[in-house]
Amino acid sequence: MTKAEIDEFFRRLAERLPEPKTELEYLNPFTLLVAVVLSAQATDVGVNRATRRLFETVDTPAKMLALGEAALIEHIKSIGLFKTKAKNVIALSQLLLDRHGGEVPADRDALEALPGVGRKTANVVLNVVFGEATIAVDTHIFRVGNRTGIAPGKTPRAVEDKLMKHVPSEWRMGAHHWLILHGRYTCKARKPECPTCVVRDLCRYKAKTAPRPSITAASPVDEAIQADAALTTRLGGDRPRRRG
Repeated sequence: MTKAEIDEFFRRLAERLPEPKTELEYLNPFTLLVAVVLSAQATDVGVNRATRRLFETVDTPAKMLALGEAALIEHIKSIGLFKTKAKNVIALSQLLLDRHGGEVPADRDALEALPGVGRKTANVVLNVVFGEATIAVDTHIFRVGNRTGIAPGKTPRAVEDKLMKHVPSEWRMGAHHWLILHGRYTCKARKPECPTCVVRDLCRYKAKTAPRPSITAASPVDEAIQADAALTTRLGGDRPRRRG
């Protein structure tokens, strides 16, 4: 895409959703960090379902350590890889207390040094909590970047680097949220909703889906009316009325 097309791409997404935000539920930086760690290979809906009760009583690293790994597993066992994730959450809680006074650090290297935290998770935390214009590339954004042509790349890092280079500064802060929501609800993996897509004319995807045919099934009442009209036509006028 050209510079002007990319700018228009985000202008339209912003017009449709002026204030994009994460769909993960959280109370503070720590609970967001935990939610993002748990969201790896899981849906936000599933994570929210698991953490809603957890975060009511456990919202600090100290409380997480007091809860313990076994009890944490009971809260998150509906999420994929829950045993590994529980181990990482307990370990990162300990490191936050040991190295950062129980606070989530506003530093990429410090974040990525925490168990279970990679570049994508660090980018989400830096963006949502600390207001940095980072772009976390997950499967949705990787797909959108390549499919639309806005930032094609063979790896998530390649897509991220292109987005950071080409997305205008005006849109960079919300770019992650706009792209992930666009990928989640419109530019879907199996069957993208091209007919309702606000950026379809800018998109480079060649196999765009066609509009669904509008077929309205007749109701029994409609069918009766149509049959009556047909009979009237054959009789050459009004149907004879039954007396009795």
